[in-house]
Amino acid sequence: MEIIKKPILTEKASLLTEKLNRYAFKVDHRANKIQIKQAVEEMFGVTVLAVNTAVVAGKAKSRYTKAGFVSGRAPKYKKAIITVKDGETIDFYTTL
Repeated sequence: MEIIKKPILTEKASLLTEKLNRYAFKVDHRANKIQIKQAVEEMFGVTVLAVNTAVVAGKAKSRYTKAGFVSGRAPKYKKAIITVKDGETIDFYTTL
């Protein structure tokens, strides 16, 4: 099972990184906090102080096409916010 799927690179996640030394990742929905912590420490070589998780609900999407009105849902996903020890950083562009 691949635990860490990809980093979340949004403005809100960037503010967390700059101010609180936290990083956001999309993770496997079956992974628990202990598995996420071990995966981040192994992959990036940093010390993880805390792991917060949340299941993000999928948004309802709709669009009007030539064939008519099409509606559906974006899939839900699990998000992990990782707090890293002061002085340590994760560089996404060289490790992933």
